[in-house]
Amino acid sequence: MKLISVLLTPNTRNPLYLIVTSSKLPGYKISNLCCYSTFKHKRSIKECYTVLNVPEGCSAEEVRDSYKTLAKKYHPDSGASTASAARFMQIDEAYRDLLTNLAKESKKAQAMEDDEEKMSEYKIPQHRQYLNYEGVGFGTPSQRQRQYMQFRVDRATDQVLDFRKQKLEQQYAENSMVAKDVKHSKKVKITQAIERLVEDLIQESMAKGDFDNLSGKGKPLDKFSACPHIDPMTHNLNRILIDNGYQPEWIVLQKEIRETIDKLRQDLVASRKKLGDPMAYKQEKQWMEIREKFTVDISKLNKRINDFNLVVPLMSRQMVHFRVEKEIWRAEQAFLVLKEEMNAVNNTEADEKMDNVQVNPTEVFLNLIKYLKKFRKPNKQNKE
Repeated sequence: MKLISVLLTPNTRNPLYLIVTSSKLPGYKISNLCCYSTFKHKRSIKECYTVLNVPEGCSAEEVRDSYKTLAKKYHPDSGASTASAARFMQIDEAYRDLLTNLAKESKKAQAMEDDEEKMSEYKIPQHRQYLNYEGVGFGTPSQRQRQYMQFRVDRATDQVLDFRKQKLEQQYAENSMVAKDVKHSKKVKITQAIERLVEDLIQESMAKGDFDNLSGKGKPLDKFSACPHIDPMTHNLNRILIDNGYQPEWIVLQKEIRETIDKLRQDLVASRKKLGDPMAYKQEKQWMEIREKFTVDISKLNKRINDFNLVVPLMSRQMVHFRVEKEIWRAEQAFLVLKEEMNAVNNTEADEKMDNVQVNPTEVFLNLIKYLKKFRKPNKQNKE
């Protein structure tokens, strides 16, 4: 094999090589000619996006991630079945060109932002006259001075009005406090007078002996009969509430839930009993409607159970949800039990009726003779 390198282009960076392969050198017979160049075809940016399978306008991070994924797939040393050196070279070239283009665009955008900042700096007024008079007014300096003086007058007027308003509000608050104090003092005096009057009446009754005949005289007060572990005030308050029919919310909810589930169960068993056994197509359809209505009622009841579990004070008192399938199965079992009981009652009544029937032997004998005579009459006619 003989290698001949010939520079065919003026660009020294991209020479053109000729490879001449011959099996026999003495005769200079060319059996294979191969030509290749190091010139790299410059792709457009759109082609680079297509090669890397990324959308246009994506970030550099997305480009790097796509390059890593494709490199794992097409790199010759990856050991994958899709490994291809030519394909990897295309991907690598597109990756480098795309990163270069993104870097240029970012620099260009940064330069434009810097230019905009510089332009905005020149638009800000830097004259000393615009920094006076608290930024109030416009026009010439004399006009701005007059406008600023008027602004100060208006501001002073507003401040005076605000001060007067605050002073009046403070006086009104003080007067209202005085009025409240007077009312409170009168109430205290009345209360004290009533207490003194009641105390005088009690002392007078004790002196007369009106309290000597009381049933509980000389006995301790029955304060701690219910629970000795709570203070007397709490016990008395609870007793007053109970005597007046008060019940805690969770107790009321628990009672409502139990009453509701009992009523639903009874209604379900009664409905099943009305349909009878076995059920026809019409009865089965009615039974399905009853079950659907029962399901809705159970879901509402389960919501009430959720409310109950939120207010019940003890975890051990919390309730679990009712299951529709289990309740329907219980209703069917209850119906079967009722059916067996009804059959047993009917059989018992029939037996009792049979036992109550009195058999007369004479009547049975006479009936038998009449029955036999019916068969004898036709025989006599045949003999005649």
